[in-house]
Order: sequence, then C-alpha cells, then structure tokens
Amino acid sequence: MTTRKERLTVTVDPDLIEAGNQAVAAGLAESLSGWVNAALVERAIRDRRLRSLSDAITAYEADHGQITADEMATQARRDREEAVVVRGSRRTSKAPAGPVGRGAA
Repeated sequence: MTTRKERLTVTVDPDLIEAGNQAVAAGLAESLSGWVNAALVERAIRDRRLRSLSDAITAYEADHGQITADEMATQARRDREEAVVVRGSRRTSKAPAGPVGRGAA
C-alpha cells in the first residue's frame, strides 16, 4: 500500500539544507524530501519512545513511590561497576565519566 505524500512548506536552517543535500550527493538519500521525511520519522519514533518511558516511570512511581536521587545515584554506580569496557581502560575515579566521543565538549 502506497501512502500519498502531502506537500509541506517549512523554514529550515541553511546548514541543515546543506547536510541534506550532501546526504543526497553521497547516495544516502534519494532526495532532500526523502531525507527530511526520514528525519521526521526518526523524531516521531523517538518522541513515542520517550512518552512510553515517561508513562512507565509514572506507573512505577504510582505503585512504588517516587524514585529518589539516592536511588538514581546508586543505580548509576552499579551500572558503571557492571559495564563492560570495549575500548580503552576502566576509569578508576569515583567521579562520573564525562561525555565520550567525537564532538563531546
């Protein structure tokens, strides 16, 4: 089943238009419209997942009480202790790790 597309006029930052055009030139999208459509799909999926997560937390807290900052800190510590290092070395500092990867500032 083919969904009929609708025309939409929007204002977009020039750098995003350039990014879309570069994706098309690199063969990563068939057209600028296709690239924008894919971005909108990804955003809709992300928003739906965040709403579901929020609903799950609300339901959990209704049954078990509000999640405290101490509980969050304890879980974050456990997550760091149980993490498997796949590149680099394990941090020995007790301070939470900062952003990782390219573009992290």
